Amino acid sequence: MIKKIGVLTSGGDAPGMNAAVRSVVRSCVYNNVKITGILFGYQGIIDNKMKPMDARSVNNIINKGGTILKTARCEEFRSENGRKKAYDNIKKNEIDALVVIGGDGTFTGSMIFQKEFSIPIIGIPGTIDNDIYGTQFTIGYDTALNTVVNAIDKIRDTAISHNRLFFVEVMGRDAGHIAINAGIGAGAEEILVPEANMGLERLLDSLKRSEKSGKSSSIVVVAEGDKTGKNVFEIASYIEKNMPEYEVRVSVMGHMQRGGSPSCFDRVLASRMGVYAVEKLLSGESNSMIGVINNEMTLCPLEKAIKGKSEINKNLIRVSDILSI
Repeated sequence: MIKKIGVLTSGGDAPGMNAAVRSVVRSCVYNNVKITGILFGYQGIIDNKMKPMDARSVNNIINKGGTILKTARCEEFRSENGRKKAYDNIKKNEIDALVVIGGDGTFTGSMIFQKEFSIPIIGIPGTIDNDIYGTQFTIGYDTALNTVVNAIDKIRDTAISHNRLFFVEVMGRDAGHIAINAGIGAGAEEILVPEANMGLERLLDSLKRSEKSGKSSSIVVVAEGDKTGKNVFEIASYIEKNMPEYEVRVSVMGHMQRGGSPSCFDRVLASRMGVYAVEKLLSGESNSMIGVINNEMTLCPLEKAIKGKSEINKNLIRVSDILSI
């Protein structure tokens, strides 16, 4: 029987993580289960950095970005000795189950830990990249999209005023969800994503066509994992050499995408996932991740969530091509 649950955030932070922590904590209180906050992710278990929480511990955090529990990447947890130390501290603190909030690296650690020590674990997907299999949306993705679109809207003002071509790099090492959706939402002329190798020649031809059709400024959105094999500065340099009539500039969104107050969508998603995670743990589920499919809460085995591939909607590439004439 589960009497105490531990909650942690791990990996890169994402807007809405605090809303998820709040939801887990208050769901535990509602179900008369003790709740312990673990600081700095898996490192906090190894270092025994934990604190008891209650409903008042999570006052006024639903609107805050980042995570009050802090987060860290933990090399020590990759070793058997590190995980054994973590297990000993979990037993010492009388924690019966864990809710882990993070991405695929977080879930990989959870799955190994669960197999070794049979601790019930439920994962909540928190990453701006939206690249987790088994859910249509991850916590933080919607906020990051809005952050990028707002930034591109501002960049466009400068692009138009100076007749410039801007390359805007967004996060998305393995998946182009942010690039394709923000690109369409912000009216980008071209979008480069890991899932489709456009090639530099085709990009050049497309920009030349845009110029001939009367466009005096352009925005190109580039996912950091784009398959041209070049980074955004190399792509910009290539275009500048071949289109000297354009003033080319590069803007890298960087960590700006991970910060900020979460959108209403992310707050509601995180709240629903937190409640569902606690309920599923208490009903005996484990080694699974909470997902949302067709607006319904679902469970996906952690192994599937890690090994599966989150696909972008290929139809969006077609939509982008049509709208960029």
